[in-house]
Amino acid sequence: MANHILIVDDDPVQRRLLETAITRAGMAVVTAPGGQPALDLLQGPRGDQIGLVLLDLVMPDMDGLTVLAKVRVNHAELPVIVLTAKGGIDSAVEAMRAGANDFLVKPASPERITVSIRNALKIGTLSGEVTRLKKKTENRLAFEDLIARSSEMRQVIRLGQRAAQSNIPILIEGESGVGKELVARAIQGSSERSGKPFVTVNCGAIPENLVESILFGHERGSFTGATDKHLGKFQEADGGTLFLDEIGELRLDMQVKLLRALQEGEIDPVGSKRPAKVDVRIVSATNRDLAELTREGMFREDLYYRLNVFPIFVPPLRQRREDIPVLARHFIARFAAEENKPVAGLTPEASELIEGFGWPGNVRQLENTIFRAVVLCDADMLDVCDFPQIAAAMGVDANVRRPTPLVPARLAMPSLPGRPMAAPPSPYVMSATDMAGHMRRLEEIETEVIRMAISRYDGHMSEVARRLGIGRSTLYRKLKDLGLEQHMAGDEQQPEEQIQAAS
Repeated sequence: MANHILIVDDDPVQRRLLETAITRAGMAVVTAPGGQPALDLLQGPRGDQIGLVLLDLVMPDMDGLTVLAKVRVNHAELPVIVLTAKGGIDSAVEAMRAGANDFLVKPASPERITVSIRNALKIGTLSGEVTRLKKKTENRLAFEDLIARSSEMRQVIRLGQRAAQSNIPILIEGESGVGKELVARAIQGSSERSGKPFVTVNCGAIPENLVESILFGHERGSFTGATDKHLGKFQEADGGTLFLDEIGELRLDMQVKLLRALQEGEIDPVGSKRPAKVDVRIVSATNRDLAELTREGMFREDLYYRLNVFPIFVPPLRQRREDIPVLARHFIARFAAEENKPVAGLTPEASELIEGFGWPGNVRQLENTIFRAVVLCDADMLDVCDFPQIAAAMGVDANVRRPTPLVPARLAMPSLPGRPMAAPPSPYVMSATDMAGHMRRLEEIETEVIRMAISRYDGHMSEVARRLGIGRSTLYRKLKDLGLEQHMAGDEQQPEEQIQAAS
């Protein structure tokens, strides 16, 4: 999932203000000083990391509408929010017609900017998911729709693209949950059979007495209960692709009939007097070692060689750890949008936790784990405590939500297109500079730190003092000196004489 916000504005003060507001909301930022640098960044190797563009309309090198038109050529689905100091109905209509997702008038409040960004990202995520589901339904899912960054998966994609150019039988091997069916669908969607039927058969889930009927079909009255003619999976897939999942579970007697169907291109429906011709591309998959099953006599050798013409091995998730954070971000964005949750990402500790786990259930387990975490999480970022089962398996304490350290906003994020992008910051971000870009007074920073600590620990002064590394009496003295006495409430408040004594 692309997770950076690109700010495009020629005014350095405006860029800094927008950057501070967005980083405080827990989102990662990269900036560009004009239209052409922004386009260069989007077309460069880091372009796929940009999830949204915040675009100024009036710039000297290239106006915002021109930039927007060029962005839409190669990034039709990228959300763009237009900002301008000259707000009017005509400007808004023109921007929306050009493809903008939202229109804001400067100066916009940080809350308005944050809400607009989150809404646009949520809509973009759901739109992308709908597009993928539509392509899957229409059997047009392609390799560019797969989420894969590791070199191991790039090799799988290269092999799949080669295989898609012919009708060669393909055997996809890999553990359960690695995404064998998605690879098969991408092969179908990248071939000349794209848009044709894609029929899936789980060979391990078919009742033994119905295998032949389900695969090859039957005629009316061919056996007790056959009240109507039934087309088998081969005939349903005619002209398209038949995906035989868990092929190693197929009975030996059915393997003989399957071999004939593959060799002759025709099937014998149960009770039929003549065979039926079928044009089917066979893609099979297994999580078992078919070569070993063949040696043990549990799988026919002739069928094995017929199916294993073009083998593709999909490695388990633990052998392609580069894909874990990419998949996790994708699932977080998807489920946060679906469940209407404000979750924006993972804390560094949670990211380290999931990247270090073995994931025996592979991508399927990761997806379900992220789903559960998003549903139960009430914060902006998933933490270790949101993955109790994973943490327990790795011997990590998951009982406490860890406070994220405060970092200066200007140090947390890059501001030039040539600099590498940093990781998404914490929602607890404090700027060391004021609105004009000058350093803030220490008293102001100390006041903000104490306020944030009180908010972070729900007003429990003992915990606030311990986390700040000061005594409780010192904390109360500072509250009084800084004019924060209103935070001393309930049974946590010290008597006046104790405060005076501490002074």
